Formats: sequence, structure tokens, C-alpha cells
Amino acid sequence: MSQPTKLVVVWTNSDRDAAIRMAFMYTLNSKLKEWWDQVSLIIWGPSAKLLAEDSTLQEYIGKIKEAGVELLACKACADSYGVSDVLENMGITVKYTGQALTDFLKDETTRVITV
Repeated sequence: MSQPTKLVVVWTNSDRDAAIRMAFMYTLNSKLKEWWDQVSLIIWGPSAKLLAEDSTLQEYIGKIKEAGVELLACKACADSYGVSDVLENMGITVKYTGQALTDFLKDETTRVITV
């Protein structure tokens, strides 16, 4: 069995400190330090609203995007908070992510963590 090469971080909560000190920090460093070949961040649930309202988090997301991390947001969640356009304007792919997460979970080359 080969080692996993892909990381997916699912950021689901509205705790700003957890975003900065875990989800964002680990995601960015995983890409910059090449701990994983591919890194994705899924913004799901109340994290979508928090990101849309917090300019500091938006700046951090910009750094994460520049580093080459794939950014996805749950469309159902973003729509429910009325923030889909804001997230898309940040360069985040807003789409229904249930199937994408399921595919990541079933893929033996991927590790998924949830914050």
C-alpha cells in the first residue's frame, strides 16, 4: 500500500482562532513545506460566513491560494448565508461539495481532517 499524498482540510466551525492557528496554518505550511503533494481546503458551514465577514481571514486565504492550495466552499452553505458571491470573488470555487468530500474520503491516497 502506498503512502497518502493528498491532504484535505475541512474547515467547518466559526472559531476564528481555530481557523488561524490550525486550519490555515497547517494547510499553508503543508503546501509550502511540501508535506503533501496536493492540499485542499474545504470551507463548509459557518466558516463560510466567518470568512466572508473577516478581512484578516480573507488576507490569509489569499496567501493560501497563492501557495497553490485548492480552495473549495460548500455552495449549499454559502448560499444559505448569502455569501457565495463574496467567496467566489476571493477566488474560491463554490460548488456542492458532498460528493467531492465523499470521493476524498474513499480515496486511499488522501487524508481528510476536520476543524
